[in-house]
Amino acid sequence: MFRSFKAILVVSVMLLVFGAGAAEASIRHTVQRGETLWRISQHYGTTLDAVAAANNLSNVNLIYPGQTLVIPGKHLVARGETLWSIAQRYGTTAAAIASASRLSNPNLIYPGQILTLPGGVDTGSAPSPPAAPSTPLPSRGETSLSAADLDLFARLVHSEAAGEPYLGQVAVAASVLNRVKDPRYPNTVRQVILQVVNGYYQYSPVLDGRINLPANETAYRAVRDALNGSDPSLGATGFYNPSKTTNQWVRSQPVTTVIGNHVFFR
Repeated sequence: MFRSFKAILVVSVMLLVFGAGAAEASIRHTVQRGETLWRISQHYGTTLDAVAAANNLSNVNLIYPGQTLVIPGKHLVARGETLWSIAQRYGTTAAAIASASRLSNPNLIYPGQILTLPGGVDTGSAPSPPAAPSTPLPSRGETSLSAADLDLFARLVHSEAAGEPYLGQVAVAASVLNRVKDPRYPNTVRQVILQVVNGYYQYSPVLDGRINLPANETAYRAVRDALNGSDPSLGATGFYNPSKTTNQWVRSQPVTTVIGNHVFFR
């Protein structure tokens, strides 16, 4: 489903203040080669008609690479924001945004997360600055990912965490990137995923072949959020399911957080 998203998305957010403190924000998406309006709308959890209307598109089948589209009714969380501060900007409540975004924990949001604004909230229509140039997103190890490496990365997240909460999937991806930064591990995503230590692969899906299963859209989205800087793992370099492992080494490591069935450690 994600084949047309292999080119990395470029998103920019603009916050403007008008009148007595009312604010507006728009997520801007730069169209990549091979993308369709329907796939873009699915990525942001909205509808084709909503995106077409927000951009005055008379032909939903006619978009082109480099075109900037407004994604209506959405907010991209910036570093330092809270659900309360976001609600204040839009003149609504944290509870309303949490409900519209189906947040299981309203107190836990993270940079790069896409929130759905409740119906009736005015996100404004003033133009935003031009979107940033379309370039590959670097990982936090300052390396760019090829389409093949991005696909491998998403397949690892899918095979390790497909049944976990979305936040947990982002955390798995972030823990891989944290290994890339850590001098104890290889310095590329591919090498981290395929690393062998003492004759054992570091990730069980690589050993048992689940890594070869195609990733779903959610896994790709989790990878993109992690590449954008989101780290719900809180700096973890590994994770495990306590009901599935007897490895005493991982159990002895400092725990950073627990999300779903995974314990994250560093």
